[in-house]
Amino acid sequence: MSNDTQTDNANHLAATCGDIWAIESGRMRAMLNTRIVGNKLSREEIDAATNPTTFRQERGVAVLPLYGPIMYRSSMWTAYFGGTSVEKWGRAFDELVASERVGAIVIDVDSPGGTVDGVPELAEHVRGVRGVKPIIAVSNTFMASAAYWIASAADEIVVAPSGEAGSIGVWSMHVDVSGLLEKFGEKVTLISAGKYKVEGNPYEPLTEEARAAIQQDVDHYYDLFVDAVAKGRGATTKAVRDGYGQGRMLTSKAAVEAGLANRVGTLAEVVTNQSRLLGKRAAELRRAELERLCGE
Repeated sequence: MSNDTQTDNANHLAATCGDIWAIESGRMRAMLNTRIVGNKLSREEIDAATNPTTFRQERGVAVLPLYGPIMYRSSMWTAYFGGTSVEKWGRAFDELVASERVGAIVIDVDSPGGTVDGVPELAEHVRGVRGVKPIIAVSNTFMASAAYWIASAADEIVVAPSGEAGSIGVWSMHVDVSGLLEKFGEKVTLISAGKYKVEGNPYEPLTEEARAAIQQDVDHYYDLFVDAVAKGRGATTKAVRDGYGQGRMLTSKAAVEAGLANRVGTLAEVVTNQSRLLGKRAAELRRAELERLCGE
C-alpha cells in the first residue's frame, strides 16, 4: 500500500471521529475501505446524486425506497454510495401521506443504516401517522440499524426470504493517527480554548475521560433506539434490550421468530396484497353508498 493510500485511508477514518452511528459495522467497514475519488462536487451535485426518494405507484400503493447509508442531509456518503437524506425522505413520505391517490405506503428498505442525526425524530413522525394509511416496511433485502429504527415505526415489518433485519445498536469510533503522522515526520499541534474543545481528536491517543464522554453519548442514543423499537413493535424496552436488540442481524425466519418482524414475504407480494385490500375497501364503500342512496 502506498503512502498516499495510507494517508487517504487514515483521513477517511479520522473524518468519522465523533459521529454517532447506527449502522451495521460490516457494511461500514466496506464503505471505509472504499477510496472515494473525484469528490470535488458542489452542494447541488451532491444533493442531486443522493437517493431522490422517487416512488412508484401501483393501484393506490406507493413504494418509497429507503436505500444506502442514511444521513441527515445529502453528503458525499449519500452521493457516492447512493444513500438517503433524512430530510428528503421525510418530505417524500409526507407527500405520500397527504396524497389522495395513495391508499397505502410500502417502504422498500435496502440500507445498512447511517448516522443517528434526525433518525429518532423521523421514526417518531412515521409512527405518528399510523392509522391514517397502512405503512408496511419490507427488508428487500437489508434492513439494518438506523434503517430498522425507521422501519420499526411502520404498522408491519416484512422480511424477504433472502433478507435480513436488525443490527439494533449504536456506536462511535476514535481513530488515533498520531503513529502514522510520526512515521511521515508530521506533527499536529491543536490550539484551543475550552477544556473539552478538542477532546477525542484523532491526532493523539484517546483519554479515559474522553472515552467515558463518548460512551455516554452512545448509551443515550441506544436508549432512544431501544425505546423507539419497543413502542413500534408493541414490546417492552427490556424485551428489546435483552432479546433482538443486542446488535446482531437476523435472517428472515429468525427475525420473525424473535419478534423483530411480522412475517416473511417479498416486496411484490406486499404490494399486490395491499392493492387487493384497497380494492376490497373501495368496493365496500361503494356498496355502502349505494345502499344508503337506495334507502333514501
